Amino acid sequence: MDFFETKVRTGFGPVRIIWAEARTGPVVMRITLPGDRRSGTGGSIRTLSAVSGDDMQIRVLAAGIRSFLSGYDIAFDIGILGLDRCSPFQRSVLIAEYGIPRGYVSTYGRIAARIGHATGARAVGNALATNPFPIVIPCHRALRSDGSLGGFQGGPELKAELLRMEGIRFRKDGRAIQEQVWY
Repeated sequence: MDFFETKVRTGFGPVRIIWAEARTGPVVMRITLPGDRRSGTGGSIRTLSAVSGDDMQIRVLAAGIRSFLSGYDIAFDIGILGLDRCSPFQRSVLIAEYGIPRGYVSTYGRIAARIGHATGARAVGNALATNPFPIVIPCHRALRSDGSLGGFQGGPELKAELLRMEGIRFRKDGRAIQEQVWY
């Protein structure tokens, strides 16, 4: 399978969309944040300087990511994501995370309870740590139960900045104030 890379220039640095062409159109295999060097495709990647007119879905996704990282509230269509490459558990975590609206946070434990794994907070954290679609699946909205940030592929500074852009406030010790909690 041929993989393609589309780079999105943002104020945080370049975001990479790695995708493949399927019979039904493009399928996103991974989105990488600035500083994340993983490709996660298992194949070679051709870099495209510009996406062809036939790949309007990729152009729309790239524009949405750019707008999101500029502070706009963007509703992404997850139908273009290769979620079938994720395990059933990770897929359920990612879909639950996708359901958390802008301006809200949740915790790994709350998400675990939501998907029927009440004691699975650590497993939820691991599933989000390997989220192949950050930004589109807004894993930055998941926190530890005490409000500390937990991990994030783009690093803790980017996670905190994304949350601030969404209206989340922080204590002096760096923990998020959980005023609007989902699930």
